[in-house]
Amino acid sequence: MNSQAMIHSRITGTGSYLPGDPVGNAELIAAHGLESSDEWVISRTGIRTRHLAPTGTAGSDLALEASRRALDMAGRAPADVDLIIVATSTPDYIFPSTAALLQSKLGITNGAPAFDVQAVCSGFAYALTIAEKFIRSGSHKCALVVGAEVFSRILDWQDRGTCVLFGDGAGAVVLEAANEPGILASALHADGRHNNILSVPGQLNRGQVTGDPFLRMDGQAVFKFAVKVLAEVAHEVLDAAGMSAAQLDWLVPHQANVRILQATAKKLGLPAENCIVTVERHGNTSAASIPLALDEAVRDGRVQRDQHLLLEGVGGGFTWGAVLLKF
Repeated sequence: MNSQAMIHSRITGTGSYLPGDPVGNAELIAAHGLESSDEWVISRTGIRTRHLAPTGTAGSDLALEASRRALDMAGRAPADVDLIIVATSTPDYIFPSTAALLQSKLGITNGAPAFDVQAVCSGFAYALTIAEKFIRSGSHKCALVVGAEVFSRILDWQDRGTCVLFGDGAGAVVLEAANEPGILASALHADGRHNNILSVPGQLNRGQVTGDPFLRMDGQAVFKFAVKVLAEVAHEVLDAAGMSAAQLDWLVPHQANVRILQATAKKLGLPAENCIVTVERHGNTSAASIPLALDEAVRDGRVQRDQHLLLEGVGGGFTWGAVLLKF
């Protein structure tokens, strides 16, 4: 690479992993004695199944499998990776980071920096944007960017309004330095004033859980906020790149609720068939949902090289962000 040329970054590999067999709505409802039905869940969320990690399976285990698959597609060995960023809200430990644990499991001993990003469902957009800045600076050449979640650990299985929504999984991409543009524009935002509408308001204190250790959500408030900011941030990155929504080949949104996905596509004037939707089979996997959806679409042939993709997410915090890229 010409040292005087501008350095860009491009995704060279994708991978994903879902633990165990899919768990259907009826099975989940029966297992926890919920006052709900398969029809109720599908009509309100579009979710039919999700995957739940077995006891003892950690986020780093899911991240490991997704990372191996992304590295294999990119034709890279773990030793080639010089930066690891893991987006997660369900880390293995308080510390060390899940990224450091993943680094160890991959056998990477080159001293590459490894750290976690906590932006909930926007986490992958945050992590990918951060990795792109490292590469554009010239300091790093091959980043492993992962979203990994075990949300089943923080769900109240008696709260039918939340426990049916989420699933476990991991997705990863390899982002490498390139001569040609890959990531065209990105934007990240947060507004902590809305922290109360989606949170896990608990903590460990002297060996005891204080507060509430389960996910709590005001669904209507989240829906209204999400649809608004997802449309805004999509236009922000399109404007930054001098593009219109009509030039997009694919919208790859955070997979929260099919109604949010449909509303976002409609606001952008995109046909429904140009929106990658996996929430039906995966549920909401938080930071893992965007790379999971991306990997599925790459491997089934929908996403092709040189197409334009818009990745975007919104999550507790509240946080939101988008990445516009040429695949």
